Amino acid sequence: MAQQKIGGVTRRNFVKGGLAASALAALAACKNDAATGGEGSEGGASGAILNYYINNPVSIDPYNAQEDQGMQVCYQLFDALTIYDFDTDELMGLAAESWGVNDAADEFTFHLVEGATFHNGDPVTAADFKYAWERVCNPKTGNQPSQISYHLSLVDGYDAMLDGSATELSGLSCPDDNTFVVKLSAPYADFPFVCSHPALSPVPSSAPMEAGDDFDAFFRAPIGNGAFKMDGSWVDGQEINLVRYDDYYGEAAKIDGVHFSIQKDVETAYREFQAGNLDVCQIPTAQLQDAIDQYGESEDGYNMAPEQHVLDGAELSTYYILINMEDEQMADVNLRHALSLAINREAICETCFMGIGATPADNIVPPGLDGYEEGAWPYAKYDPEQAAQILDEAGYTADADGNRGITLTLSYNLDGSHKQIMEMVIADFNALGIQVESDTQEWATILDNYAAGNFQFGRLGWIADYPIMDNFIYPLFYTGNGDNRGKYSNAEVDSAIDAARATLDKDARTEALKAVNRVIAEDCPDIPIFFYTHTMVGSERVNALNMNMLKLVDMAEVELEA
Repeated sequence: MAQQKIGGVTRRNFVKGGLAASALAALAACKNDAATGGEGSEGGASGAILNYYINNPVSIDPYNAQEDQGMQVCYQLFDALTIYDFDTDELMGLAAESWGVNDAADEFTFHLVEGATFHNGDPVTAADFKYAWERVCNPKTGNQPSQISYHLSLVDGYDAMLDGSATELSGLSCPDDNTFVVKLSAPYADFPFVCSHPALSPVPSSAPMEAGDDFDAFFRAPIGNGAFKMDGSWVDGQEINLVRYDDYYGEAAKIDGVHFSIQKDVETAYREFQAGNLDVCQIPTAQLQDAIDQYGESEDGYNMAPEQHVLDGAELSTYYILINMEDEQMADVNLRHALSLAINREAICETCFMGIGATPADNIVPPGLDGYEEGAWPYAKYDPEQAAQILDEAGYTADADGNRGITLTLSYNLDGSHKQIMEMVIADFNALGIQVESDTQEWATILDNYAAGNFQFGRLGWIADYPIMDNFIYPLFYTGNGDNRGKYSNAEVDSAIDAARATLDKDARTEALKAVNRVIAEDCPDIPIFFYTHTMVGSERVNALNMNMLKLVDMAEVELEA
């Protein structure tokens, strides 16, 4: 069995290690993590609380951690088995001090850090990981099944749990309290990357499985194993408070706590920031340049430092239009191609983001991921003449007034910059002779409509859960996945994804996924619009803060003025 050996015990203090099997050498290596200061660095302040803006999350309970707001909270409360170091492009251990993999890459053995405890004092054991993962897959968990159980789709017994015929994942075993074995139904060399997702963090056995008062209590105040613990319960629409967990198994957090201030929109939040009530906030797009001028631009786009408080580094995220592939009109690939070609992405980025907060998307896969190919989606470009030609040849001819007899309904929420973006998209469609009606509702309602299939097309975004190409291709386009909200289904694509995931050689696996991406591009089940960059700003109180390409901040390493 190939063995990945990790020295050290947390995301905050690692010793270099290596992987023995050359065939799987791409899985990981380890080094000292010093992104925002090493052991013993100064900058923490007694009584220092970081005031951080978020929207109201969907979930801070790992079982359904799925969007960046809830993930930001989850990331502080929970430690998963592994973590990715963007400074070194290496996967490292977190709750696991080491792991091994068999030659077939279908069985992984994780050795847990000893001495770790949950915030209630209970020891963290392999059984807690097993229970947590089964909680993610159990269709009875909570008020609704997890929408992200697909992360575990290759674990033996997954289908049986999902259909309710089993109550355990047969592929999980715990030889002892510190050994966690995962048997997959097919080889998947990248599986340790999946294990970095906060949704796959452990929960104590006291965490309820099914809906009820006890479940709601845990949902609002989950008990984790991370550097921070809950201080009270999540107050819906208002706040989430965390305090440093003093019995944390790793290095103690440099600050005493985090106050997540839930604001209804970016504009309101930024006014609170300017009034001195927030330390970290998203910047409204119209004020990006002013913020850079006033607060200073980060040298690398990811690290805040004195007089360098605006973060604008590239994210592993794509803003796109989701298409309901089961809608009669949208099922026409010619229409989808034309719609994509009609959008002036450069104009959107320049007008809505001042040329700072976004770059035009030519792909669903963002730059920065291994496997990105420039122009891989041939219809993700601005070519209104080609769009018109496609529609003409498909029988959508224009009348004397330029109207093509097509009326569509576009779903989007009005907060942030979405209204301005979608209005520009609608204008581009109108110029092509396509009429568009706006369906504007609260974001939660829109997501519910997506899940129910009650839409034609609408805006959506995806930020990587872990930094591999598979995390864009598999969740968004594999038949039946919860995040495949448009219900795209292509048997050729499914088979090719399965084959790529089973490919042990990293380069060959990447090439296989690139080929899959090109097939998806021709089908055009989504319309990529732009790639996000960070648009975050910190106050003068923030001496050090790192936001990685997944838009996650390790709050334990934040340094504040007293």
